Amino acid sequence: MVIDSCEVAIIGAGPYGLAAAAHLQAAKVPTRVFGDTMAFWRRNMPNGMQLRSPWRASHIADPERAHSLDIFAVDNGVEHVESLSLADFVRYGEWFQHRAVPNLDRRMVTSVSLGPRGFHLELNDGCTVEASRVAVAMGLTNQAYTPTEFVGLPDSLVSHSSQVVNPADFHGRHVAVIGRGQSACESAVLLNEAGAEVDLICRGGVRWLGADTARPWYGDLVWSLRQVLHAPSAIGPFPYNWAVDMPGVLYRLPPRLRDRFAGISLRAAASGWLKQRANGVRINAGRTINAARASGDRIELALDNATAEFDHVILATGYRVDIGKLGVLAPELLAQIKARDKYPILSLGFETSISGLHFLGSPAVGSFGPLLRFVAGSGFAARRLTQTVVANKRRPTRQRAMRAAMQS
Repeated sequence: MVIDSCEVAIIGAGPYGLAAAAHLQAAKVPTRVFGDTMAFWRRNMPNGMQLRSPWRASHIADPERAHSLDIFAVDNGVEHVESLSLADFVRYGEWFQHRAVPNLDRRMVTSVSLGPRGFHLELNDGCTVEASRVAVAMGLTNQAYTPTEFVGLPDSLVSHSSQVVNPADFHGRHVAVIGRGQSACESAVLLNEAGAEVDLICRGGVRWLGADTARPWYGDLVWSLRQVLHAPSAIGPFPYNWAVDMPGVLYRLPPRLRDRFAGISLRAAASGWLKQRANGVRINAGRTINAARASGDRIELALDNATAEFDHVILATGYRVDIGKLGVLAPELLAQIKARDKYPILSLGFETSISGLHFLGSPAVGSFGPLLRFVAGSGFAARRLTQTVVANKRRPTRQRAMRAAMQS
């Protein structure tokens, strides 16, 4: 039963979904947002985590800047620190939602397919909604990457870092964390501080960003200058970070060159403030994992130089975007979306090859570069989406007529 209709339906109530809704509603575009506020941040990140992004790059965008992190901090007595805690950021997202998107619909979208009015959305309570346009803002939902060596092993022995919310659950256990990026290093530190014995296993040494290291006499001057000249989002090394902060420019580059910027800017590294807290973690760098197998109630890893057993392995192996794994797109809809390396190919308005279907956040990295992996990109995405919707208000009418003719 169709219970509602709208011009734009947004799937997801994280930073990108909330920012897009705030901009569309300010432009008087009838918009519905479906999802649980900041769900991925609450359910897939560990307690005690701190954001790697600096304060200035952690604002959820709204057109009037009336719901900034600065205003939230003043209203809620939150200290202005460079590394905001996960708990405070989740509180900020909920505060933003209550102020900017008070009409949030907390039901989940289970399926999106083409319909006579544009798109047909099925909800988890059995109801349906028709929308002229759909913006998918589901972040990294179902995008966790599991190396082939660990596929098929039981959850009692292997978890992805996105499944570890409470590090205290591993108190007294011997845990191997696989990876060397922010997620790996912070997971290892939090587990160790919660009473676990932790080995961090990685292919190369850990790059500590901003940590004190030995530098030549002119090194301090160069380092200080780089901090002053750092781009606002602080994504990637100087001077590449300035290009990252211009996604509209990266969009116009050849795909291979854009991929190069992404590779340089998103390479594995950890915040320098974690280094001192990692003293209790054994770092086994330069290792290759050849195989993994269950050994009774433990897991055995065959490394290139030895074999080791652990009570549990946590894969901090990141994410690989594949829109087919989001789980909400009908097969016939998914088959029509033009993609490159599992990323949808998007227009400047974040629109796919299917007119009226948009992707925000991580799936847009393939078209716009690394900024779209971070909260700092929410403003750019929201503005581009809104400009496209407002400029094409009559387009859905023609679209519906064409679809009706095709279905008759």
